[in-house]
Amino acid sequence: MIDLPSVGAASAPKLAPIEVIIREDRSLTVRERDAAGRIVNERAVAIGEVKSLVKDPKTPALISGDKNVKYEAVLQVMDELRASGVERVGLQVKPRP
Repeated sequence: MIDLPSVGAASAPKLAPIEVIIREDRSLTVRERDAAGRIVNERAVAIGEVKSLVKDPKTPALISGDKNVKYEAVLQVMDELRASGVERVGLQVKPRP
């Protein structure tokens, strides 16, 4: 019998979030990254396509909105992500210097 070492939850592989970028004109871009953080796919989408992007509801989503985007546009994207089953939706911000 082998006495294997224990591994904590921190060692589990992390899922790279789906990034939804909302521009001032309300156009959307979806960016996907690999586990190392490299961009593997980036494309423009319509709001109705957001639901079809989610393949695994455990994959978190990050919304990046231009500071001039209306709050309503951000909420609409959040609603689409949640309706597709995404369990964790966050807002990406830039820290102040």
